[in-house]
Amino acid sequence: MEAQAQGLLETEPLQGRDEDAVASADFSSMLSEEEKEELKAELVQLEDEITTLRQVLSAKERHLVEIKQKLGMNLMNELKQNFSKSWHDVQTSTAYKKTHETLSHAGQKATAAFSNVGTAISKKFGDMRNSPTFKSFEERVETTVTSLKTKVGGANHGGGSFEEVLSSTAHASAQSSGGGPRRAEEEELQC
Repeated sequence: MEAQAQGLLETEPLQGRDEDAVASADFSSMLSEEEKEELKAELVQLEDEITTLRQVLSAKERHLVEIKQKLGMNLMNELKQNFSKSWHDVQTSTAYKKTHETLSHAGQKATAAFSNVGTAISKKFGDMRNSPTFKSFEERVETTVTSLKTKVGGANHGGGSFEEVLSSTAHASAQSSGGGPRRAEEEELQC
């Protein structure tokens, strides 16, 4: 009989389908009238206690708001305080300190590296400018410019500024193009 009673009383919690079966079962027929009345009274008492607890909680929350208002605390101030405290906690954490130190060190190294790169580029440009290849290129450009000045401006323009050379080039270009105003004047003089 004890083994039979053990089979009826399971010690494991109810599973989903077991809960559904319990919820749909009608136990009221298994209870005596006296047990039903006791359960109904207990149900009413629990509902009353829940209502009372909700009212007490609501009153306490109103009282809390009143105290905060008297102290000048509002939601924004609380958020600021919480944020400040959280930020302080983050800054004092070991992980933050290590990360800050690592990033600071990395920033210093990056700055030094950029400085070294700039110096190296400047030195390389200086070396390049002093190289024989660059000197040769520079001489060729000077020769070409001098040659152009001579051809464009004639022998009387041995030097001159860039603007003068440009003006002379434009003037010569206008003379050499066919049908310009100068060309028409020359033709009239020859007739």
